[in-house]
Amino acid sequence: MKNWILFIATGVAVFLLAMLAYSIMDRRAEARFAYQPQVEIQGIEPRDSIWGLNFPRQYQSYMKTGPSPHQSGSDADRPGDMLEDNPEMVILWAGYAFSKGYGEPRGHGHALDDVRSSIRIGAPMEAGDGVMPSTCWTCKSPDVPRLMSEMGVTEFYSKKLSDLGNEVINPIGCADCHNPETMNLTITRPALVEAYEAMGKDINQASHQEMRNLVCAQCHVEYYFDKTKPGKEGAQYLTFPLADGLDVESVEAYYDKIDFTDWVHPLSKARMLKAQHPDYELYSMSVHAKRGVSCADCHMPYKTEGGQKFTDHHIASPLQNVENSCFVCHREKVSDLVADVHERQSKLKVANQRLQRQIAMAHLEAEKAWQLGATEAQMANILKGIRHAQWRWDYVAASHGAGFHAPIEANRILASSSSIIQETRIELTRVLASLGHIKALDTPDLDSKAALQAYIGVDLEKEKAQKANFLEQVVPKWLQEGKAREAQKPVRSINR
Repeated sequence: MKNWILFIATGVAVFLLAMLAYSIMDRRAEARFAYQPQVEIQGIEPRDSIWGLNFPRQYQSYMKTGPSPHQSGSDADRPGDMLEDNPEMVILWAGYAFSKGYGEPRGHGHALDDVRSSIRIGAPMEAGDGVMPSTCWTCKSPDVPRLMSEMGVTEFYSKKLSDLGNEVINPIGCADCHNPETMNLTITRPALVEAYEAMGKDINQASHQEMRNLVCAQCHVEYYFDKTKPGKEGAQYLTFPLADGLDVESVEAYYDKIDFTDWVHPLSKARMLKAQHPDYELYSMSVHAKRGVSCADCHMPYKTEGGQKFTDHHIASPLQNVENSCFVCHREKVSDLVADVHERQSKLKVANQRLQRQIAMAHLEAEKAWQLGATEAQMANILKGIRHAQWRWDYVAASHGAGFHAPIEANRILASSSSIIQETRIELTRVLASLGHIKALDTPDLDSKAALQAYIGVDLEKEKAQKANFLEQVVPKWLQEGKAREAQKPVRSINR
């Protein structure tokens, strides 16, 4: 009897091993033919549809970052209005284009549509019109490295945004991150290479896992336009201020040292800084970064389809794909993990909103002090406090994932900002009292975007009318001319 049991068990084991061997051989055979290239990708090919012929799974997943009526959140067809939700920002950014419009961020496939439709870029009707430089295109399209290669980096930065509208027609895509010959990750924006050199590092020595951060850091990073770069006169040269460190104080000190300012606030007269989106800097201070987790591990996890493992190019919140993103390391319930992230984000948002109102009040109080005859000597330290407090608030606010990426560091930054603005407002109170103002300040409605825009002189209806004219008359021409140019570029099939 025992012999029969042993015989049957052995037969079952052999059968299972045979099935496993067959499955492995089948998957190997499938893998051999899975990524057979169909076309040659030559040079800097900005059209994702061409790359998609060779890499259909990646291309199909990437297309989910663009317009779709079935998506919500950051990929919604209409971005949320951040100024409507946070009206005080209108005062914080008075005199700067962000006070006119600030939409909720969306997926990479929306990048160019969001630039063109943004009220901030104005409505340039002819090439050479408008105030925005071509540098504003830098992170929005793989047409940018193509243009830099064709015309030169400095020459690209020396144009107006409207000069290149018909050249930049493909949203963020494959050629932004991949070498077309090897498919290795690559850096296509010189600003990051130059920032590494300024830090005394060689970006060519970065490991593959580090590159899974750095291709994102090309764009998800703090930056400014250097208009005085030696040998680059006339260009608004994209520069990352990382030479002295990635923390908020180091970047602040960098700007103070070179006496850089994005704009002078028309109410408070403070020389202001506008944080962009220091996601890479803040993430570098996180527990995930210390454990070697990359941006792609969470935002572009591996997935399997038809027996093939590949990177999901639907670059989105990990909470949309917890099983593939978070569960590689974590073992909580989905509901518990998601609730934990939401709790951190919501607490940080509340702290942000309280702080932005305090800074808005400081601008209005400074305006009142000037009206009453305050001197520059009285206001010097106050203006420095407003500059530094708002910079730190914005450093966190502009990094939309800060509440998850680095919650401890983000809260530390907000705490320092809160301390600075409180001390600044106390000093402002003393100045106002010395000028005879000892009552509460009469302010516009801080809960109304429309009221605050009217207060600072923004005629939004006029801006919207001009924008509608631009979108109707200019953008279709840009796209038509760009498509006609691309149609002249042949696509070569690979003969087998």
